[in-house]
Amino acid sequence: MKIDLNSDMGEGFGPYRLCDDEAMMKIVSSANIACGFHGGDPDTMGRMVRLAKQNGVGIGAHPGLPDRPGFGRREIPFQADELRQQMLYQLGALMAIARAERVTVSHLSFHAAMGNMVNRDPVLADLMMDAIATVDANLVVFVTSGSEIEQAAKRARLKTLVLFLADRAYDGGGRLVARGLPGAVIKDEAAVRARVRKFLLDGSVGTSDGGVIAMPARSILVHSDTPGALELAGIVRAEIEATGATLAPAAELAE
Repeated sequence: MKIDLNSDMGEGFGPYRLCDDEAMMKIVSSANIACGFHGGDPDTMGRMVRLAKQNGVGIGAHPGLPDRPGFGRREIPFQADELRQQMLYQLGALMAIARAERVTVSHLSFHAAMGNMVNRDPVLADLMMDAIATVDANLVVFVTSGSEIEQAAKRARLKTLVLFLADRAYDGGGRLVARGLPGAVIKDEAAVRARVRKFLLDGSVGTSDGGVIAMPARSILVHSDTPGALELAGIVRAEIEATGATLAPAAELAE
């Protein structure tokens, strides 16, 4: 089996960094690069693209809301077309930087509040997916299983890749437990290892209420701002390799 391991990267700006991006880039197979709104800046974006190229890592855009102080996790009531333009602005910037380095952007993964807003609104989801398809119909969109983004991407005939978030808790309905609630972010290394092993062996994950749900994913995400992210990503990769699976970037696995 082939599986993708990805992380949101380049989310600092200027001299400020959230994690050791250089070390993380040696672990993952795909990088979701912040595009300057919730995090990142032109210099950081260029550095991330070059690092991805050097390590054979798939390059993805990670657009978010223009809210650096809130790290893109606070919802702002923009109009639908404003959100569309914000997404396109960020995607276009990363595509230009990648092209100058003679590589391409292969996928897109929404960040935090922007993704939550799109996932709640099928009209907005269609608007966003149609815009992505117009810019590059070959882009892969990272999705959660059964989400509005997944359904809209399929309507727009875009390829998708379902994510399993190794460091976030799920409720019984398959939704992420809201950040801020107890246990929403999983930091314990043993817990992450057990969750990933269960997912790899039988395609399921334990839920916050003690149940078990199916997890039909082909990509595992580790957030770079989770405490101990580098160690957690190393654990995930070790578990993938222990099962005999191999890493592959998103573009090779999307459907």
